[in-house]
Amino acid sequence: MNRINLFRNVSGTKAVRSTTFPGTTFPGNPATLESVTWGKINFEKNASVLVFAALLIVCSIAVGCSSEKPQPASSNNSSAMTQPTPPAVTAPPAPVQQAAAKPVHKKVVHKAPVMLAYTDKTSGVSFQYPRKYSLKTGDAADQLVSSAPVPMDFIQPGGVAVAAVAVPETVYPKSDLGTAFFEVSVNKTLTVEQCGEFLETKAASPVETGTPAETTAPSAAQPAKLMIGDMELQSAETLASQGTREEASKYYHVFENGACYEFALKVSTFGIENQGGATHVDRGEVFKRLEKILATVKIGSAAEVTASAPAASPTTAVATPAQ
Repeated sequence: MNRINLFRNVSGTKAVRSTTFPGTTFPGNPATLESVTWGKINFEKNASVLVFAALLIVCSIAVGCSSEKPQPASSNNSSAMTQPTPPAVTAPPAPVQQAAAKPVHKKVVHKAPVMLAYTDKTSGVSFQYPRKYSLKTGDAADQLVSSAPVPMDFIQPGGVAVAAVAVPETVYPKSDLGTAFFEVSVNKTLTVEQCGEFLETKAASPVETGTPAETTAPSAAQPAKLMIGDMELQSAETLASQGTREEASKYYHVFENGACYEFALKVSTFGIENQGGATHVDRGEVFKRLEKILATVKIGSAAEVTASAPAASPTTAVATPAQ
């Protein structure tokens, strides 16, 4: 049923249903009951729409704010989000200075000393001699010295052989060399004046052949002096022969420690006809070898020198490498 517009025009005109826009009042268009009712209904509808729209807007804003709120980064994310640490750059090693070239370590071969040193504590005598030579002390030295035509050249008996150094025959192979040696003797019975004298004539024992052989008395040269270090030695030379054997000797005397010391160099040779054509050895060259031993002689403080031959023991006769 249609509503009847109760509002009529003041001028009494026929009621006309308002054709204006519902709910819209314009000047000159007075509101009608229908428009009010419709506007109320329309307002209620619009209000619910507006409320719903408002809720949507609020939710949208809330969602947007919550999405824009920064989230706390986890430890894993933080390490991932942090700027990656560049790989550590290892500094190039400092140039190693080239070490000085080290000498190549070669196998050290310890060679035996060329010279050996001998010291006799009883007499205080010391000297050096070649390692290849033969050292004899005590009875062995006395036997070697006694085998010579002129064992000792002291003016009186009482001499004792201390040591002797023999040159090996291999040094002069295929020669007429008989013996060559350096020997030391001590005579405690002599005075200083007697020590400076030499026995010029001494009987030479014949060669042990079973029959006497012609012997020649040793001839002695005029004594002379020789300096070895701070020692002044009296010297003499002799030459003796027994058959085909000939021996040249040089003697040196010095008085030390209350005794007379004799140093003798002896070289003996045999006739060439007895050696199957062997060459004749140069005695002068052999003497030079023995004189090198004599040049190293030293006399220190000595113990009591007895008339008996000293025994060869480490305490009295010591052979050590020469320094």
